[in-house]
Amino acid sequence: MNSTSATGRREKILSFLWQHLLLSGALYLMTLGVALCVKSNLGSSVISSLPFVFSLAGPVSGVPEWTIGGYTIAMNFLLVLCQILIRRRRFDPLQLFQLVVGFVFGWLIDLNMSLTSGLECTTLLTQSLVQLLGCTVMGVGIAFEVKCGSVTMPGEGISIAISQELQRPFAKVKIGVDTTLVLLAVASSYLFFGSWQWNVIGAGTIFAMVYVGLVVKFVTPRLGWFDRLLAYVPGFRRYLFGLARFIYRR
Repeated sequence: MNSTSATGRREKILSFLWQHLLLSGALYLMTLGVALCVKSNLGSSVISSLPFVFSLAGPVSGVPEWTIGGYTIAMNFLLVLCQILIRRRRFDPLQLFQLVVGFVFGWLIDLNMSLTSGLECTTLLTQSLVQLLGCTVMGVGIAFEVKCGSVTMPGEGISIAISQELQRPFAKVKIGVDTTLVLLAVASSYLFFGSWQWNVIGAGTIFAMVYVGLVVKFVTPRLGWFDRLLAYVPGFRRYLFGLARFIYRR
């Protein structure tokens, strides 16, 4: 009985590790899409618009000179804090794992910003192509992230918290949250620079708000193979146990 229980715990742990290894890959794709949208100079994605403004304001104002990823981590922390304040005793402590996911997301944004540092968009055609590529990659990453079935990203988490508390449809609340983030980015642009920053909140931002959702809707039904990959725990378990025995014998 104890042996069976121990085996079950091991399988749950390995399933958790495998699930979040795949989640890391999904987050990488999402953040690569974010970086490409930033590089296009046509407008960043909604989730990165406010951190982008603050990162640009760092050298010319009194705010800290953090990267987009650094401000994204800070924003994700605040979004989780808001969820706690909204839900109070109804807040599920498991959702604190959003802090870890939010940190990894911000760190991967900076990694991909560094990896794409040599990318230059000098014409409207290249800008449009990079924006299209970025939104497509981001949509695919989101579809994978949803399939992984872990805790939500803080941006979605705050929408869920408000939806549950106010008993309003999630889709409408999500639109409201995204719109609020964009408006805060616009207001911050005027506060720090005295003008609208079209490279941060531009045509590409509006395009991303519509197109990314269409990509997710198109890709999600075609991810049956990814469901099977998520379920590939037995082989994964044998590999890890075999590797552990190999290391132990050495």
